[in-house]
Formats: sequence, C-alpha cells, structure tokens
Amino acid sequence: MQGIFRSRKGGTTQNVLAAITFDLKFSHVLAGWEGSAHDFHILSDALSRPRELRIPEGKYYLADAGYGIRNRCITLYRGVRYYLKEFGAEGSENAKELFNLRHSSLRITVERVFGILKKQFRVLDAEPFWNFQTQVDIVLACCIIHNHIMGVDPSDLLNQGLYEASESDLIIPTLMEREEKEGEREWSAKRDKIAQTM
Repeated sequence: MQGIFRSRKGGTTQNVLAAITFDLKFSHVLAGWEGSAHDFHILSDALSRPRELRIPEGKYYLADAGYGIRNRCITLYRGVRYYLKEFGAEGSENAKELFNLRHSSLRITVERVFGILKKQFRVLDAEPFWNFQTQVDIVLACCIIHNHIMGVDPSDLLNQGLYEASESDLIIPTLMEREEKEGEREWSAKRDKIAQTM
C-alpha cells in the first residue's frame, strides 16, 4: 500500500486537488489520492464525481501542466520556459511568453496557499500515523479552518510571513509532452485567443 503513496520525491504522500479563489480560499478540495497518482487522473475523477468540481459555463480554471489542457482547464504553453524575476510583462518576447508569465503568477498564488496551509497546520507535513481516512479528513478540516480564518481575518495568516514564496516556486519547469486530443485543441485555441488579446 505504501508504494502507491510514494511521491516522485520518495516520501509517503497523498495527492490533493484544490481549486483556489482569488481571495485565497479553497473552493473545491479532493483529498485522498495516492502520492504517485498523475494529476490528469485526479482531475478526471474530480470532474466525474457526483459532487464534481464545478466549472461555471463560460469560465475556466488555470491548471498546472500535469492536468493537461482540456475542457475548461487551461495550462501553460509547452516548451516556453522563463524565470519570473528575469521577465516582467515588458520582457516577454511574444504572446505565448506573456500568457505563461501571467498564468504562472496566478499559479504561484495556488502554491502559496498550500504553503500557508502547511505552515499553519504542521500536521500536514508530519509523518502520518493515523489511518488513511483520518488523514484525508485532517486535510479537509485544515482547508475548512483556513477558509474560516481567511474569511474572518486574512491578515492573521498573511502577516505571519506565511504568504511568501521561495525562489524555487518562481521557476517554471519544462512541460511534459503529451499528445493532444480533440477537446484539447479547442481549449488550446481559446488559450491562443487569450494570449493574443494580452
């Protein structure tokens, strides 16, 4: 059982899919997937459950490369690499670089929210000793408490130095190669349109 919960870094983990709002709250959390599970499969599961991840009509989510471009989830352009501190909007050479720059700056917000969560609730980074369902419930409870704190006094978390990204969060990894499917082409075209209007 522990084998499937091993992450790419070798630790025992569970994968958590989350949608984050602009006010740094969790709007959807799916916890409990094994650490070795691919993001694409987790998102597919989240979209097919009875209490599915809802994406309002005409809207979309910005997603990490691992999720793949698909219906209402837009990812970075493949093969376009940069370091955020070196490039500002004025340093972008083309629409794809500008799109990736802006996409990444929003994606870093998601990483920061997870950073806040892990620093505020150290139990999330501790070696698990509870049964698996309890571990899943702990993740969900921490997300609920985080949302409550952000609703009551967001500065409580933000002023504690919990909302800071490390330099490594600002590096955009090389994107995985994956064959495009029919639905991906439609959302690739939408991404192109957004990039061209920037």
